[in-house]
Amino acid sequence: MLTPKTLLAITAAFGTLSSAKELPVDMERKAAIFDNGIRHEQIMALKNRVWEEFSAQGAYDSKQYKKFPTKKDNDFFACVNGVATYAPNDPKYAFRCKNLDLYDFQTHAQLGSASGRGAGSWGWASPQGREFVAIAQIDGTAFVEVSKKGKLTYLGRLPQYTTAQPSLWREIKGYKSYIVIGSEAEQHGVQIFDMRKLLTVKPGSPVVFTNEKDLTGWWGDGLPIGRSHNVLTNEERNYGVATGFQPRNATLRAGLLFFDLTDPSNPKTLGGTGADGYVHDAQCVVYRGPDRKYLGRDICYGYDEDALTIFDVSDKQNITVISTTSYEGASYTHQGWVLDPKWQQFLITDDEYDEVDAVGPAADGYPISYIWDISSLEAPKQTGHYKGLRKGIDHNQFVRDGFSYQSNYALGISILDLRSVPKDPTGKGIKEVAYFDTYPEDDNLPGGGNVTFTGSWSHYPFLPSGFIVINTMDRGAFVVKKSKHAVW
Repeated sequence: MLTPKTLLAITAAFGTLSSAKELPVDMERKAAIFDNGIRHEQIMALKNRVWEEFSAQGAYDSKQYKKFPTKKDNDFFACVNGVATYAPNDPKYAFRCKNLDLYDFQTHAQLGSASGRGAGSWGWASPQGREFVAIAQIDGTAFVEVSKKGKLTYLGRLPQYTTAQPSLWREIKGYKSYIVIGSEAEQHGVQIFDMRKLLTVKPGSPVVFTNEKDLTGWWGDGLPIGRSHNVLTNEERNYGVATGFQPRNATLRAGLLFFDLTDPSNPKTLGGTGADGYVHDAQCVVYRGPDRKYLGRDICYGYDEDALTIFDVSDKQNITVISTTSYEGASYTHQGWVLDPKWQQFLITDDEYDEVDAVGPAADGYPISYIWDISSLEAPKQTGHYKGLRKGIDHNQFVRDGFSYQSNYALGISILDLRSVPKDPTGKGIKEVAYFDTYPEDDNLPGGGNVTFTGSWSHYPFLPSGFIVINTMDRGAFVVKKSKHAVW
């Protein structure tokens, strides 16, 4: 592991790469299609049309999928010759893979959902070492325990908070033993649920929790119509954040809105900002990195549709924009993560629409991971990128120990080794060390994938055991783990 001292030396030795780009935001384009929500509406309309087509084809009827065998001599199905399967001779269950073995699969129906369609996910490990994951679905959130052998036990579910039309957009993050759940459903607000409630649930007797009796807390104060696109937390500073809340013409313009989690049973609004308009997603951390001016400050890295925007949110009543920077091929800046929260010098982001728009490095339909040097928060530079090996659309990614774990829709999950980035920020040294394709239906298409919105929405890669739970829109939840022979 590179130390901060070593990273400073590398920075001094290499300086700023000549290929690094610091592109200003096209303010005319921003006003024409982003600030007014036109681009967002286009994307949502396309997704809804695609999902309606898949639904008409029966893709979301998860009862159709073969159940994972309950008895087998081995504990898992190994990735052999690039394929893992629990139903031999059936191409519908021939999951392409590399260095990831399949330990379990549960359909959304098995996970208590009447409607299927998975979305976000997050997990929690108890002090005793038990591991749990919350799996978002269109009609609520399912809870599972992951056994020491990687098997899922369904423990129950929490319905969505509001009686409004269910929304597929349901995102989850963790705060200590709690999870916070946001949704695009109107008047949903943010549910705060204590995962410790799962410790006493008996396997085989799942519990349907209620919003009236089982929530630790609920927050919606300040959300104009009670909906958010995403939620996130800063455990170190004890707060949560809602992003992408609607409408855009409200006071804070669907930007960032903060709430105190010091007492999860009584969350209070802290303040917010709409200085850069709509924020689709963000990561908020205590800053530790080479830009000493901001050392120890609360910083949010915002993925703001057309740019990477960096906020100083130390004073929740007086938030400032440090910088906002665009990049070649910007179509819809979606999500990102710092490579190392202990030394924030580099960042990786994805763009959810550049493959669809066929622009920039993604013009050929292969997903692009953009590399950023954030040594200067006031002048971040996009230094390079990594191009995926199969066609598809990138979605949600999280970084653990120098590896990016990416849910890339119909491509499933891909794991990229980013450890070369501090020495070579162009991204040329990045390698895909593992993947597991949860959507075999498009394997034979040119490019080995499909530029469409189905498959893996999210995953949780932070369980101490190393098991990864993948939440898919169509089938259900998979459990995979690094192959025993794999080295990275």
